[in-house]
Amino acid sequence: MSTIAIDATYTIDPQPSGVATYSRRLIEALATLPVAHRYLLCYRLSRFPQRQEFLRPVAAGGETGPRFSTRLYQDMVTFWLPWQADLFHSLAQRPPAFRFKKEVVTVHDVFPITSRDYSTLEFQRKFSTLLREAVGRAARVITPSHYTADQLVEHVGVEREKIRVTPEGVDPPEPRMSEDELASVREALVGPGKVMVLSVGLLQTRKNLISAIRAVASLPERYRLVLVGGNGYGSEAVHEFIRKDPAGARVVTLGHVTAKRLAELYQAANVLLFPSLEEGFGLPVLEAMTRGLPVVAASTSALPEVGGDAALYAEPHDPQGMAENVQRIVEDEALRRSLIERGLARVREFTWRRTAELTCAVYDEALAL
Repeated sequence: MSTIAIDATYTIDPQPSGVATYSRRLIEALATLPVAHRYLLCYRLSRFPQRQEFLRPVAAGGETGPRFSTRLYQDMVTFWLPWQADLFHSLAQRPPAFRFKKEVVTVHDVFPITSRDYSTLEFQRKFSTLLREAVGRAARVITPSHYTADQLVEHVGVEREKIRVTPEGVDPPEPRMSEDELASVREALVGPGKVMVLSVGLLQTRKNLISAIRAVASLPERYRLVLVGGNGYGSEAVHEFIRKDPAGARVVTLGHVTAKRLAELYQAANVLLFPSLEEGFGLPVLEAMTRGLPVVAASTSALPEVGGDAALYAEPHDPQGMAENVQRIVEDEALRRSLIERGLARVREFTWRRTAELTCAVYDEALAL
C-alpha cells in the first residue's frame, strides 16, 4: 500500500471550472477502485476551512479499498508533508510547494504558452514558470488528450515518454424532463417557437463567442443564442459586442448557473454550439451528448478528438459554416437523430471510473521508477 497525496484545493469552488470538476470526479472515482492505496487530500490554507463542502469519499472496498484523510498543504507551514506521502499528484498543472519523493502532474492545456491573445502577459509568465517546473519535476505527466500531449512536446519540450493520455469522464445524465417542462424552460429564455442554441463556457476571448453570435445572427429570426458562463479574459469585448451590434438582440446571457440549472439547459436546448479556439479537452461536448443534445464544435485543438464522428465541425473563424451546421441539425430530423445516437454511444467511452483506473496505473508506474 502506498500513500498518495493529492492537491484537492480545487474541489472547493463556488463556480466550478473544468479543473474543479476534474478534481472532484477523479477523487470520487478513485474511491470506487479495489486498491489499497491511502490518499491524503491536501487543501491550501485559503480553502482548508471549507474542506467539509467536499466530504472525504467513502471507499467501496471497505478494509481492502482506498482510505482517505485530509491535510493542510501550505508553504512554510506543513513542511513535514513530503515525509507522509510516497507520491504527490498536482491536479492543476503547477508544482507542489514542497519536493516529494515522486510527483505526477496533470496538464489540462497550455494555451497561455501557445498564444498571447487568451490571457494577460503576467498570467502567461506565471503559468509558463509554474508549468515548466511542474513537468520538469514530475515522474509522469497526465494529459486529457493527445492534442495537449503534442502541445507539451512541441512548446514545452516534455519527453513524450513521460506523458500518459488519460481522457476525462462525464457524469451520467439526470432523469429526462417531460416535453412540457422542456418547452417551458426554452420558452422562458427565448420565447415561444424559437430555436435555442446553447453555448457553455466562460465569456472569454478563447471561447470565440463573437463568432458564435455572428453565426446565429445569420440564421432565420427564430434562432436565439443562450450564453452560459461567468466572465473571463476578454469578456468586456463580448459584452460590448452584444450591447452595440444588432446581433446582440438575438443573445441571452445567463452568467454562471448551478449544475442543476445547467442540466436543464442542456436538455431544453436544440443545439450546443462550442466554437472555442483552443481546448485541451472540451467537457461541454460530452456533457451535451450524454443528455441527447447534438453538437456543432470548432474543428481545431482537442475538440474533434473528443467529439469524434458524433458532432459536426466548422472552422472557428467561419461563422457561416457554423450557422449552416446548426441549421442542418435543427431542420434535418434524420441527421439530428443520427447525431444523438452517435453521441450517446460515444459518451459511454468516457467514464470517471476509467479516468481513475488510468490514473492509478500512472501512480503505480511512477512509484516503480
